[in-house]
Amino acid sequence: MFKRFGGFHWILVFACFGVLAWRVASLQLLPDPRVQRQSQRQYWNHVPVSTNRGVIYDKNGNALALSVPASSFFIDPAFWDPANGQKLAGILPQDTVRSVSSQLKGRFTWLARKTDQKTAEAIRSLGLKGIYELHEKKRLYPNKSLLAHVIGFCDVDDKGLSGIELVWDRVLYSPPGVRVLAKESSGKTLDVTAFSESAGGGIGSVNLTVDSRIQFIVERRLNEGIAEHGAKWGSIVCLDPNSGAVLAMASWPSFDPNDRKELANLKKIVNNSIGRTYEPGSTFKPVILGVALERGSIGKNEVFNCPYRIKVADGHVSEAENRGYGKLSVPEILVKSSNTGMAQIGLRVKAADMYSGLREWGFGKTVEIELNGMESGLLATPEQWRGVVPSNIAIGQGLAVTPLHLASAIGAIANGGDLLRPFIVSEVRDGGGDVLYAGGRHMLREVLSRETAQWLRSSLRDVVRKGTGRSADIPGIELAAKTGTAQVAERGEYMKGKWVASFGGFWPVEKAQYVLLVVIGEPSKGKYYGGVVAAPVFRRIVEDMMQIGLTAAIERVG
Repeated sequence: MFKRFGGFHWILVFACFGVLAWRVASLQLLPDPRVQRQSQRQYWNHVPVSTNRGVIYDKNGNALALSVPASSFFIDPAFWDPANGQKLAGILPQDTVRSVSSQLKGRFTWLARKTDQKTAEAIRSLGLKGIYELHEKKRLYPNKSLLAHVIGFCDVDDKGLSGIELVWDRVLYSPPGVRVLAKESSGKTLDVTAFSESAGGGIGSVNLTVDSRIQFIVERRLNEGIAEHGAKWGSIVCLDPNSGAVLAMASWPSFDPNDRKELANLKKIVNNSIGRTYEPGSTFKPVILGVALERGSIGKNEVFNCPYRIKVADGHVSEAENRGYGKLSVPEILVKSSNTGMAQIGLRVKAADMYSGLREWGFGKTVEIELNGMESGLLATPEQWRGVVPSNIAIGQGLAVTPLHLASAIGAIANGGDLLRPFIVSEVRDGGGDVLYAGGRHMLREVLSRETAQWLRSSLRDVVRKGTGRSADIPGIELAAKTGTAQVAERGEYMKGKWVASFGGFWPVEKAQYVLLVVIGEPSKGKYYGGVVAAPVFRRIVEDMMQIGLTAAIERVG
């Protein structure tokens, strides 16, 4: 009996110890729900934030794109009252206000990234619980729309999406830093630390060949020309014909890369200088003459009968003016821009020879330049040159080029016959200062003999002195240029009332320093000839550039 009682006693003792052990374990391993709820309001969070990105400079060392401090804001839903969302109306976009006015999940929601100072101050002034501020870096383009199509832009995390920002992203991009945030139960930030995930070596920089002074002139005059003639688009390219360096490249419509809302408009962000093709019209005639002369198909002083209209196979070619010119020499055909004269010259050259000649000039190929979005143009193969096609190509119709294609070709005439590869980046350096890339003169091929180039320069000078380009003539400046007026083709047919006006040339005639091409697309206020629409814009740009040169000369003397 005693043994049985003793055994039961020990069972009770062990049971008590078991209960105590379970209670201790539960207190240690299974925290009080009240403590758990409180602790969940304290947390660590790793937030990636933008750091510095490399600077883009113009040829004179002026910063075109750089990183500056910016304020970003996020919400911790654990401390956020959705009813406060409407207090942000008028400060943030309505979509954002609507989103934060509903119940949010998790512990981190971006409210606004890289705000301007006015917006940041407005958010701070509300003092709303659950909103926290972080300091990041954002991309700033101090000149706003100036050279926007070339520089390009980045996404909100500073990854390059277009232009130089995209092409040289591997050099300019800096991996995000990380903010490590700790909060106490009240929601107050206890600690903010930062460190970078960069592998070291620092960020690089890009130097362009563009002169911001010329770029400013070019964009201002292009905007004026577009407004004056109600045009749909435009492009201007300025090159150094001796090196191929791009001194200015403008496209209209333009955009401000600081304004992210504008980046959604694809018509604005397309760089017309390299990403739009058009039929060049009569600005292409010097190239055709160059091919014909180099192939020996015509003589420099040969005479052609140039009536108002001629029949060619299954079509006709007519003069732009409502009259014929009679007998014209080859230089006079260029000066008067005779279509019927050029059509006959086009027929003189075998299709295969003309095609191969134009390919040597770079047409129908993608121009290799340090930018994205370059179009190759359109040049049909010789077997497609049936009927009136050879004559149409001779007057600059039936093929498509970009402004940069044509500007490079004009440069070959200006420099004595060397087709150069254009470049817009002079130098790229890594974070340690070492040169990763250096742009410079690169000759693709000789497309003209020195003699033929000289002849073309002289003839183009006469175009300005006494031909279709007289409205661009400037006393004291030896300009040589060619006008162009081309119909716009859509779905295989030329559209009535749609034209592209252009004017391309160089100066001075001998030892040219500048090539300039002005293209005004689809003017709508009645005038559409290149000599009336584009040539005056060309002249204004040259006059403005003369003022820059005069100022520089005065400064040197001083």
